[in-house]
Amino acid sequence: MSSFLPDETETELVPQSSDKMLYCEAEPPPTVEKVKPARENSETDLEIEDNEKFFTTGQKELYLEACKLSNTAVTKLELEDNCIMKEGVLSLVEMLQENYYLQEMNISNNHLGLEGARIISDFFERNSSSIWNLELSGNDFKEESAAPLCQALSTNYRIKKLDLSHNQFSDIGGEQLGQMLAINVGLTSLDLSWNNFHTRGAVALCNGLRGNVTLTKLDLSMNGLGNEGAVALGEVLRLNSCLVYLDVGGNDIGNEGASKISKGLESNESLRVLKLYLNPISMDGAILLILAIKRNPKSRMEELDISNVLVSEQFMKTLDGVYAIHPQLDVVFKAVQGLSAKKTIFLLTNPMKLIQNYADQHKITVMDFFKSLNPTGTMKMSVDEFQKVMIEQTKVPLNQYQVREVIKKLDEKTGMVNFRSAQAPRRSPFSARGPGWAGLG
Repeated sequence: MSSFLPDETETELVPQSSDKMLYCEAEPPPTVEKVKPARENSETDLEIEDNEKFFTTGQKELYLEACKLSNTAVTKLELEDNCIMKEGVLSLVEMLQENYYLQEMNISNNHLGLEGARIISDFFERNSSSIWNLELSGNDFKEESAAPLCQALSTNYRIKKLDLSHNQFSDIGGEQLGQMLAINVGLTSLDLSWNNFHTRGAVALCNGLRGNVTLTKLDLSMNGLGNEGAVALGEVLRLNSCLVYLDVGGNDIGNEGASKISKGLESNESLRVLKLYLNPISMDGAILLILAIKRNPKSRMEELDISNVLVSEQFMKTLDGVYAIHPQLDVVFKAVQGLSAKKTIFLLTNPMKLIQNYADQHKITVMDFFKSLNPTGTMKMSVDEFQKVMIEQTKVPLNQYQVREVIKKLDEKTGMVNFRSAQAPRRSPFSARGPGWAGLG
């Protein structure tokens, strides 16, 4: 850790990079052969003493000294997987009390446990830190750790992004977190994946989400919500107008749960991404989900991930009708059962490759091809108009799925496509969207 040599200036403590990140890893100091210079004056004596202190300081002491540094140039602190435990957290908090510039902190995988949770919670409850991104994944937090953490978060509006994944919170923790979410006005992103929430905890979390007005991204994947938890999720989607991203992959949600979630999708106007991968949902449940989106003219759904579901050609025909109403939607599924290899290749062939071949044959650019389809001759079109002309044009025949891939390439996420995007380097722009797309194009 040469960054912490005593004879370096404070501004040299931080590597000059755009990320302004400080890594405090407790690496052993390098073995250096010491040669004492002649003692010419008192200043030299002090330098020698400082150097001797550095070489004799143990890893633990050096690490703790590093964590006490207060540097205005540091905005992100990475301390993941350093086994800092209680003593390290105390030194870290001591440093934070004097540092008003740190904005992001990762202390994941450090075995903090209950005592660490209490120390961190006490700090954030009492101090007006500038930290907005806090990562606490994999810290052996169990039920009793939830109470102090939630108490601190209930009154803290500065933390926007919080990662509590890979801990051991279960239903009691879910109740505490649900109460916190009901009154928190700061969090916009919360990762609770890989915990032990089941029906009771899921219902409590969802009760808190109903009235939450700030959280836009929630990851609850790899828990145990089940169909009963999905009932509560459906109610959240019906009432919550803030959530944009919801991941409930790997939660033992079947067709019954998919049906309840579908009820919420019929009226939801904010959700854009819903991930339901690795759930025991069959094609029947998948149809309920896409029809719910079709029935909602105000749906903003852009991605529905059911990537473990094997669908039929009849499902694809139903999906065509959904795409006609919601061209921004992308449904990720496993594959189409019973589809011949020839038909599969036709269905999924890279559309930009076909358009590029046409452009090369006619000695024009791909951008010129798109521009020729626009009645106004401009570089932009609305997504709806562009989808219509791409289906109707006969220069390069494309199906609905290929047209959607072209839209993804050119979409500005403003309801408009920009043909200038076609000038970007062609490095597999339409790579696999799941197992069913792999190896084609």
